[in-house]
Amino acid sequence: MKKILIIAIAAILITGCRKNLLDTSPYGSIGSSNMWTTDNLTDLGVTGVYQALRNGIDGSSASMRELYQFDRYAFTGQTRDADGFTSGTATSGSGLVSGVWQDLYEGIHRANDAIYNIKLTSPSTAEKKARYTAECKFLRAYYYFRLNQLWKGVPVYLEPVLLEQMNRPRETEQKVWDVIIQDLTDCINEPNLPVKYAAGNANYGHVTKGAAYALRGKAYLYQKKWSEAAADLSKVKDAGYSLFPNYFQLFKAANEQCNEMIFSIQNIGVAGYGSSTQKFCGTRSSFGSCWNTFLVSPNLADLYENKDGSKFSWDNIIPGYSTMPAAKREVFFLRDNLTAAEINAATARGLDMSLYFPTGNEARIKTAYANRDPRLAYNVITPYSTYNGNIAGVDLTATMRWPFRNQSSPLFDLQTDTRNYFFYLHRKFVYEGGSELLDRSYGPTDFPIIRYADVILMWAEAVNEQAFSQDAVDLVNQVRQRAGVAPLQTTDPAAPAYVSNQSDMRNTIRDERRREFPNEGITYFDELRWKTWKEKVFYPGAGVKQVWGSNTLPYNWQGDYIYTWPIPKAEREKNPKLTQNDGWMD
Repeated sequence: MKKILIIAIAAILITGCRKNLLDTSPYGSIGSSNMWTTDNLTDLGVTGVYQALRNGIDGSSASMRELYQFDRYAFTGQTRDADGFTSGTATSGSGLVSGVWQDLYEGIHRANDAIYNIKLTSPSTAEKKARYTAECKFLRAYYYFRLNQLWKGVPVYLEPVLLEQMNRPRETEQKVWDVIIQDLTDCINEPNLPVKYAAGNANYGHVTKGAAYALRGKAYLYQKKWSEAAADLSKVKDAGYSLFPNYFQLFKAANEQCNEMIFSIQNIGVAGYGSSTQKFCGTRSSFGSCWNTFLVSPNLADLYENKDGSKFSWDNIIPGYSTMPAAKREVFFLRDNLTAAEINAATARGLDMSLYFPTGNEARIKTAYANRDPRLAYNVITPYSTYNGNIAGVDLTATMRWPFRNQSSPLFDLQTDTRNYFFYLHRKFVYEGGSELLDRSYGPTDFPIIRYADVILMWAEAVNEQAFSQDAVDLVNQVRQRAGVAPLQTTDPAAPAYVSNQSDMRNTIRDERRREFPNEGITYFDELRWKTWKEKVFYPGAGVKQVWGSNTLPYNWQGDYIYTWPIPKAEREKNPKLTQNDGWMD
């Protein structure tokens, strides 16, 4: 798929579709009537449907619409800036709301255009046309899936339409699920669609039956059709997908085509066609000097268990920590050998400096992160851990210290774009050194939309929702074993990692997903699906927090209606048949 993208970029730039989302000429200088008239143009047209997966990706400034960027709303993530959905000020006129709607409908229109014209016009072989049609139905299902996650019922268009025909009312949420299921069923039933592509195959990156089973299983999960979901998700295993043995290396470019990756956004190291995670999750000590717009919540760091499966508790490291006012805990995170000026500043902030160890503070706090679930260290840059950075073109090892002094020799403090605050930072999808990418604005590593660990944990959820069983426990333990943390067990209530009933297992699966998928654009949508968003993210005192738990920006719950996004005001003005979701005002 990467090679196809490169060819497509050289041949056509897919532009102009934004103004008229359902205009039937979306491919720039090549009109729809001509787009499919040769085999090569058919290839390029289908590439355009895939290219819509990139809508919202912007290497110059954070669009806030990319999948990983939605983690700012999750239990596990946050962003340093105010945001309408967390501050309590979201409206139907939000650019984010209309932007996501437009991105997804643009993808749907491209898919409709392809499905219609491949059959009608393309001279490609019958086998290729059948495969491409199945791929485009998968992509259409995916775009509708994402719309239904947020809006719970949207207009359905299954054929090319003119701008003036964009006047359909919303379908029910269930009707949209039915459309998604039908498209995915058509994919699965298509004999010319492969079950899986091997790494290195020229068509790697295209849709497979394995991806269709995975997405259909997830769609069944949303509908609480547990047995159907479990059946589909088991088919993904049968297709030959499996866990990659090394969690940290999984997210490196060398392993982007491993058996765990089921469907990904294909990135290349070319401006406008690479990943943006480096720039917006990396720091000033990262190659190119980056912005750390998106951050890790202390909720996630504290959620990672000890390696033996026991729950982590700060009170076991620092007695009384949990009952201290959050701001007072800063004293435990101060670097060794503070200067007189730094001590005076800390005292002025109200810290009890009698709790400070001038030559042992760093060692004490580092014990909190030792012997933990290894995914903590793989996903998060924690206090006094190191990061393989690149400063002014020179690779070096930076250390995350507080307060920051400088990133020059001999200290090499990790420098952030938020130096007045001490936040947990992302490590996953943050490139290391200067050799993994050419520019901070575009990285070459693919971004997974569906990977096998997601399938396993959804499968475990589907099994458990039918009845508590060892089967669900065994599925979760596959993920835990790969991570290097003790397996769940059902025999000894006094021992760590014990689960005993369906409710306990439900919460365990949810926490396992939170630990497994930070910065992958999954957890926020999970919280919406489980109806746990208010409980887990908007608890009393919630906000954008420093590592010790003090707020820099408070969160405000706007109302239960924000579990469903508002229909964009601009869309309702264009199409009066669009009814607004409950609670939202235009």
